[in-house]
Amino acid sequence: MSPRKITRSSSTVNTPHLPEPRRPGRRTGRLPAAVTGLGAAVACLAAAVVPASATGAASAGPEPVVSRGVTIPAFYNPPAQLPSADGALVRTEPLPLGLSLPGLDGRRLPGTATRLMYKSTDAGGGPVAVTGAYIEPAAAWKGGGSRPLVALASGTMGQGDQCAPSLSLQNPLTIGEGTVSIGYDNLAVYRFLAAGAAVVVTDYAGLGTTDRLHTYVNRVDEGHALLDAARAARSVAGASVTSASRVGLYGYSQGGGASASAAELQSSYAPDVNLAGTYAGAPPADLTEVMKGIDGSALAGALGWSINGFAQSDPSLEAVVAANTNDVGKAALKDTSTMCVGDAILGYGFTNSKKWTASGKPIADIIAAEPKLQAILAQQRIGNLKPTAPVRLATGVQDDIVGHKQARQLAVDWCRKGGDITYEAVLLPNLGDKLLTNHLAPLLTDQGSAISWLTDRLAGRKTTSNCWSMPVQP
Repeated sequence: MSPRKITRSSSTVNTPHLPEPRRPGRRTGRLPAAVTGLGAAVACLAAAVVPASATGAASAGPEPVVSRGVTIPAFYNPPAQLPSADGALVRTEPLPLGLSLPGLDGRRLPGTATRLMYKSTDAGGGPVAVTGAYIEPAAAWKGGGSRPLVALASGTMGQGDQCAPSLSLQNPLTIGEGTVSIGYDNLAVYRFLAAGAAVVVTDYAGLGTTDRLHTYVNRVDEGHALLDAARAARSVAGASVTSASRVGLYGYSQGGGASASAAELQSSYAPDVNLAGTYAGAPPADLTEVMKGIDGSALAGALGWSINGFAQSDPSLEAVVAANTNDVGKAALKDTSTMCVGDAILGYGFTNSKKWTASGKPIADIIAAEPKLQAILAQQRIGNLKPTAPVRLATGVQDDIVGHKQARQLAVDWCRKGGDITYEAVLLPNLGDKLLTNHLAPLLTDQGSAISWLTDRLAGRKTTSNCWSMPVQP
C-alpha cells in the first residue's frame, strides 16, 4: 500500500468521504471560538508562539505542506529512497530549543539540539522515515559510567503534522488558523537533561513527516520508532552517547504504550540497544478496553486517530469503516486527521461514537460483532512478550481514560512471564469523570519518582521487582 495522509481544506466538511491520499499541499482549519480563551490560558506556559505559516521553510515541491494554518518545514518531507539499516540517519539540522539560554562556556543550556530524520520499519515490514530530536546536555553526567541516553516517547499530541513533538521542542506553544498544540512532555525532557542524560525524542511514524498519516497507538510502529531513535542518536555529530551507553525508555499515556511495546520488542528488534530500564506510565495495553474509556470523554476525538491509522496500515479495513460510519462519522475521521489534542477536545470532546456509526451503535459494539476488528486489536495487545530489562509501570487508580484495570493487567501479565516489574498504583481522589483530569494528574504527581527510578537504572543501580505484592495491590 502506498503511504498516505488525509488532506484537509477546512474544518467544516460538506462532503464526507473516506480517507484520501495525502500529498504536499495546503490544509487549513478553524477552531471554535473557545480557542481564544484556551490560548490566553496557556500562553504563560510557553516561551514561543508560532503564528500561522511560520514554522519553517517551504517544501521542495511546488507548494509547501500547510496543516491547519501551520507550514511544515521542508525537513519533514521524506526522500524517495531510505537507508537500509534501521536507525540510520537520513538527515539532520540544528534545532533551536524554545526554552534555551546561553551558557558561560559557550554551550547552550540545558543542551544543544539536533533535528533528526531516521529510518525505521513499520508494522507491515516496510521502510518508514521518522523524525525526532536529539539533545546533547550541557550538564555533566555524574551517575557513573559513560553518558546515558533517554529515548522519550511523547504522550498523545494528535495526528496533524504540526503536532510533532520535535516541533514542540522548538515552539512549546503552536497556534495556527485552526489548531493549538502544547509541548507538555518538554518538562520531562528538561529534567533528564538537568541530570546529565542525553535525550532523543521520537515523533513516531507519520507525525511530522508528510508522506503518511500518523499510526496512532500502533504498538509495533511506535515501539520500532522509539528503539530506532535510540540507534539514530549514536550517529548524530557531536553526540557523546555510543552503543555502549545505557539506554532508558520513558513514556506516559500514548508514550507509555510506546515505551512498553519497545521494552517487549527490544530483545528481538534492537538487541544492540543497551536497555537499562523502562518507565511506562498509563500504558494503553488493551485497546479494546481503552476505546471504551475514550468514547464519550474529553478525548473522544482520539477514536478518529485510531481508526484513521489502522485503516491506513490495513487497506482491507477501509471497506469495514465505510460500511459502519455515517456521513457525520466520515466527516469526523477526515477532520480529526489533522487535529492536535487541543483541537480534538474543542471539536469533539464528550462525543459519543454512536453519532458516527451507521447503525447508531457505539464503536465498542461494532468491534464486538466484527471478528476482523477483534483480531486487529488483539494483535495490538501489549503483554504477550517478556521485557528483558526492568520496567516501572505506573497507573492512576482513578484513570478512566486509559483505564487503570487494563494497565494493572499488563503488570500482571509481565510478572507471570518472569519480568522484573516495579508496579506503582498512584492513589489520588476522583477528580472528575471523563474530564482527562484523572488521567493527567498521575503524570504530574508521579513524574519525579519516575525520573528518579529511571535515572537510577541509567546509573547501573539495581532494582527489586514487587511482583510478589500484586495480589494486594489496587
